[in-house]
Amino acid sequence: MTSRTGFFVLSGVLLLVALVCVGEGVQLVATGKPLGIGIGICAFVIPVIGVWFLRQTVRFGRDSERLARELDAEGGLPVDELKRSKGGRIDRASADAVFARRQAEAQAAPGDWRVWFRLAVAYADAGDTPRARKTMQHAIKLHSTEPARSNA
Repeated sequence: MTSRTGFFVLSGVLLLVALVCVGEGVQLVATGKPLGIGIGICAFVIPVIGVWFLRQTVRFGRDSERLARELDAEGGLPVDELKRSKGGRIDRASADAVFARRQAEAQAAPGDWRVWFRLAVAYADAGDTPRARKTMQHAIKLHSTEPARSNA
């Protein structure tokens, strides 16, 4: 199963659980008892949080794919230059060397979303997913503000 298929399956499950949660919340509020009403209201809040999280994840994926397509059209996508073991695992020293180079590029051009995109890929290759995501979000933010700065 690809990650995209898995995402859609889990998204469907999340939405189904949200519907069940709302239905249970309606039944709990309908009891008229204070405890039932309180738990019922909580049952309404949980799906809202889940759907918000799903929306943010979809938006992040869509935006990062848009940046990848644009960078690919410019010929600036990072090339996979990592050394791998026979089993396909990334060599840690190789990932660290590429990461150090990407980090230096980002420090040299802090306003360029392209170098931050490549740094995010280097973080992901190094196995640091939280920093990869945060760095990609920074690249997306820089990309969204780029046209406004070029017109000024």
